[in-house]
Amino acid sequence: MTDAAGAGRLLIRDLAQLVTPAATVVPARGAELGRVDVLEDAFILCEGEEIVGVGPMRELRALDGDVVELDGRGRCAIPGLVDCHTHACFAGDRVDEFSLRAAGATYEELHAQGGGIMSTVTATRAATEDELVAAVERHRGWMLRSGTTTFEAKSGYGLDRETELASLHAIRTAGGVATWLGAHAVPPEFDGANAYVEFALREVLPDAARLAEAADVFVERGAFDAGQARRYLTACRDAGLTVRLHGDQFTERGAIPLAVELRARSVDHLEATGEDGVRALARSEVVGVLLPASALFLARPMPPARALVDAGAAIALATDFNPGSAFCESLPLVCALAATQLGLGPAEALTACTLNAAHVVGRADRIGRLAVGYTADVVLLDAPDWRYLAYHLGGPIVADVVVAGARAELG
Repeated sequence: MTDAAGAGRLLIRDLAQLVTPAATVVPARGAELGRVDVLEDAFILCEGEEIVGVGPMRELRALDGDVVELDGRGRCAIPGLVDCHTHACFAGDRVDEFSLRAAGATYEELHAQGGGIMSTVTATRAATEDELVAAVERHRGWMLRSGTTTFEAKSGYGLDRETELASLHAIRTAGGVATWLGAHAVPPEFDGANAYVEFALREVLPDAARLAEAADVFVERGAFDAGQARRYLTACRDAGLTVRLHGDQFTERGAIPLAVELRARSVDHLEATGEDGVRALARSEVVGVLLPASALFLARPMPPARALVDAGAAIALATDFNPGSAFCESLPLVCALAATQLGLGPAEALTACTLNAAHVVGRADRIGRLAVGYTADVVLLDAPDWRYLAYHLGGPIVADVVVAGARAELG
């Protein structure tokens, strides 16, 4: 998906604007979330996979040797977007369920009737590992065209040993950051959540821990309770995995207190989070990952983004890309929802899906900023002002993408 130019030097020149998060502490929170540096008439110099120069054009010195130049006139550069919560490894679709929901059925009703997550489990179990790799690569291409240069993806549509491990292999093969969502739902062949958790930890965790970087669990009515989640996540943490949670999507079931107790990297969703949860997150190091496309898709309340930021909590933004509750791979659209529905400013949204999202996936020391020493992941917006990222609702905003110093083939 990238050309050979990344092997040498790449100069992105004459940019209308260059913008990058300016927070001094990661993850950014409070007023720091909205701090960005903006350079007018700027350049970025990349050597190999790394940024080696950033500044105004007047400071660009003559370059010796071979340099590939990318014309940035009329365009704005932002860091490559980081999608820190996706379910990009799946087979099939749920378009029939989408039609039923459009006619009035709820997500929880469909789940209780054997649809929802379990319908995707059936399709994913039937796929070969090569087919899963092809699916993730296809979805990665969609994300790349929307400016996402780093993506996390979860397993969780296998819920058996073979398919869970094949899913993690597929995510890694396709270039994603792999998370073992072994506790996503209880498959019908098990007699309850306790029996399934026992199986997952005994039969799957030893190999999953060698393939994944993090573990995740869905704490919700009809999925796993806080006690089952504690057992699962504690074992995963002891195996060396970073721990994360899906929580407060439909109901408050103890996900935030558990996330704080375990010092989880993040707790994601938060559509049902109340004032106590907001205060608890603000006192902790846990990042609240907000998924407004999912709330929109399911006609759910939006997560309390403004309250979280004002209280001092760290937040990130992600798509929740999946076939059932958020069939959306576009972080620019998520930024637009953040600005129009969550009460965030464009600068806060940008930091939330670059620097803070990079922290969630454990890479904030090398991605999420346009700065010397960082990986040369750059998105060029076809716009005169970087705030078009959120302003142009659903529009063709991404003109070019550079991944690790190489210009991507967007197709």
